[in-house]
Amino acid sequence: MRWSTFAFAFLAAVAVAEDSSTQSTTETSDKSTTTDGPTVVSITTPVAIPSGTYEQVSTTRTLADGDTEVLTSTTATGHHNGTMTTSGNGTVITTTFNALTLLVGGAGTTTIGNSSMNATMTSSGTATASPVVNQQPCNNYPQFCARKYSNITMVAAHNSPFVRKNNVAANQVLDVTQQLNDGIRMLQFQTHYENGTMYLCHTTCQLLDVGTLEDYLTQVNKWMRKNPYDVVTFMIGNYDYVSPENFTTPIYNAGLKDLIYTPSKVPMALNDWPTLSEMILRQKRAVFFMDYQANQTAHPWLMDEFSQMWETPFSPTDVNFPCTQQRPPGLSKKDAKNRMYMANHNLNLQLNFGSLNLLIPNTATLNVTNSNETDTNGTLGSMAVDCTESWGRPPNFLLVDYYNYGNFNGSVFEVAADMNNVTYNRKCCGKESAAPIGASVAGVSTLIMVAMGAQMLISAF
Repeated sequence: MRWSTFAFAFLAAVAVAEDSSTQSTTETSDKSTTTDGPTVVSITTPVAIPSGTYEQVSTTRTLADGDTEVLTSTTATGHHNGTMTTSGNGTVITTTFNALTLLVGGAGTTTIGNSSMNATMTSSGTATASPVVNQQPCNNYPQFCARKYSNITMVAAHNSPFVRKNNVAANQVLDVTQQLNDGIRMLQFQTHYENGTMYLCHTTCQLLDVGTLEDYLTQVNKWMRKNPYDVVTFMIGNYDYVSPENFTTPIYNAGLKDLIYTPSKVPMALNDWPTLSEMILRQKRAVFFMDYQANQTAHPWLMDEFSQMWETPFSPTDVNFPCTQQRPPGLSKKDAKNRMYMANHNLNLQLNFGSLNLLIPNTATLNVTNSNETDTNGTLGSMAVDCTESWGRPPNFLLVDYYNYGNFNGSVFEVAADMNNVTYNRKCCGKESAAPIGASVAGVSTLIMVAMGAQMLISAF
């Protein structure tokens, strides 16, 4: 057994036994902070950036009709391929899709849905008056129904499945169902392939193993079936660089196959994306991206992340959170402006001992990191504003740890609402009120001493 594996076993054991109290510390970007004991914490060492292969597409390929469903015409709220009749003094368009019925126009009340959906849209009394006003929220806001998928800022849960109380490697405190209930619309996670099964583990399954990808996605599928007006995005971290075929079975077995969105082009430029209402009416509202080893020729729906979007610095340890493009490398600013982008805003502590480097969330500063304030350095609010000024548009995804913490409950969603020019009026978040385990220097000193002791123990053999 390698000493690093043994050390990880110690890390996991100590993480579970750690006291849940948090000691507040102040981190700076130009020096390491130390406490009593042999703590080795660095936030100046550059974080290793993954270097797997990704598709570099020089031309745009339009997918064949067999790869994507093309509907024939468009209404104010989405596509239709139904019939037109006359009712009173207005035209009525009836569209039927997967048990959804949509009536647009006319001189009365427009109803969407079946027995499980009672949403309504209202129209005016005359055919020449104002168009239909949608009252059914798409991804929590009625205004989003007519917006392109690429023209919305969404809050993304960094390492969404990694919920483990008193484990310093955890990134969230509420489970995925509660995340979605609270308003998370992108789920990001790291996968590991072991013995023919895709698992969800943080860095290694010896440190934090939360089960199989299939079980996790099954929970998401149950939520999506109960919430037919929501588009959910999945960002897969292919940690072991395995072939994309290893992901299709757990995704299909979870029940998501019929909800998968297939793009109309490869790659999708900023303005190629459909509106949320188009995706919802077609019930193609599970959007999958993978960071490395994607093959959109074989699996057009499992989209190569970096052909469609770029990211700010990976696993940030810099409290300044620069809004600079990092992945994919070598992307021109012109091309970057024609793609979606994700702002990585999850502050980390980097632990270095022996040959082992480990990043853990810096939970001691969550009230600042996840704050909506725009005049304080290091806040999500200030980064969103800086990104908007630098790139001429807000980030599409705000990737955060412990989304339910900040300067107030729901602060991360307030930032997204501001970027979307809507009013945040939802309730957040879950029932968790106790502070998560502190990832301050003091909070990990015992953990590092045990790991270093494990290294010396193994070296003695």
